[in-house]
Amino acid sequence: MEPTNGKRDGRNGDSLVSPKGWGPPAFEQARNRRQKVRAAGLDPDYWYPVEHDANINKGQIVEVVFWGTSIAVFRGEDGQLHAIANRCAHRQLKLSLGHVEDCAVVCPYHGWTHDGEGKVVNIPHELFGREMPKFKVPSYPVRVRYGLVWIFPGNPALATKRHIPDIPELEGEDRWACVPVDFTWNAHHSMIIDNVSDFTHAYLHRKYRPFSDAKLVRLDADDDRVLLAYETKVGGGRISGLFVDRKKVNTNHMELGYEYPYQWSNTDDKIKHWCFVLPIDERTTRAFFLFYFKSLKVPIVPITIPRWLMTPLLRVANKVMVSPLLSEDGFAVEAEQLGYERHFEAPIAELNPAVHEFQKLTVSKWEAHLERRSQHKPAAAATKARRRKTTAARPRRKTSSPAGA
Repeated sequence: MEPTNGKRDGRNGDSLVSPKGWGPPAFEQARNRRQKVRAAGLDPDYWYPVEHDANINKGQIVEVVFWGTSIAVFRGEDGQLHAIANRCAHRQLKLSLGHVEDCAVVCPYHGWTHDGEGKVVNIPHELFGREMPKFKVPSYPVRVRYGLVWIFPGNPALATKRHIPDIPELEGEDRWACVPVDFTWNAHHSMIIDNVSDFTHAYLHRKYRPFSDAKLVRLDADDDRVLLAYETKVGGGRISGLFVDRKKVNTNHMELGYEYPYQWSNTDDKIKHWCFVLPIDERTTRAFFLFYFKSLKVPIVPITIPRWLMTPLLRVANKVMVSPLLSEDGFAVEAEQLGYERHFEAPIAELNPAVHEFQKLTVSKWEAHLERRSQHKPAAAATKARRRKTTAARPRRKTSSPAGA
């Protein structure tokens, strides 16, 4: 990936550089785990959702950003999606400022056309006696699943080895109802992961009561995931609680997981959710939430809501219950971001051991990514040096002056 500004060093935006004398430290200068996790990126060698599939029509191009790198996602007239670096190979203008022509993107400045692999396939002006040059910008693997567009921003060779999480309940003829919802919050991605799996913040949700009286009863961690469970009262809201059939669903226990870089929850295999975060930069994150239910009941009476009615019901629920509830989390993490930026040297006062494990995992994965990058850079530098040496050894071609010069 290519950084969009000078704040990061390296193709995958490895290092955030803080101005001297103010602000939280960059990852390399962090003095404790909290400072490290709040500066860490997410490993680009995973699939990340970037947009709703329905939001990109034929002939449309949108800009998405992964950890400071701008990517142009467009759908050709054939309906296929493509993702390429959001910059023209010529003068580096954002291609998202241009337009889609057939199955390629045209830069608005000189009209250079880039295909779905990032190759320049047409230059509509004089070539000055040259053959059609071979220019190209990076391209990224792209897929659609669960109604979301996913991009693999890291090493393309790993895209087939790393998989988008399998959610069997959301595929097939008998799939559960699900209407994805997303938010863009001014907060570091790690704060959102902390939030969605830390049930000590029930006070924040005292109006909607999605959970209460939580007690951590399980906590297991390894190199790739953190699994935990709470004994808690799930779905106690005045309105939302009416739709849960407590005779069929055990709402006193919830399993959760942080399977890097994704987060999920499971209540009695009947109520589930996934949270997928897109790290835009060090203080901006887009979070996609997928809530899905095996069934819900008609309030007051023990009648199951028919499957065909579940999707329109969830669309309404997203607007009147889910979005207001998650907006409380957005308020909290954005306020936490501001607080951290002002008081990043304050003593660590975290009590929940699960949060410590989330942060350890995020930090260790980012350190592993940086280590791989450091091993790759010497080889890349040597290749560039050989190319420069070969170019310098070539005889220079004489050029004629334009007439009248």
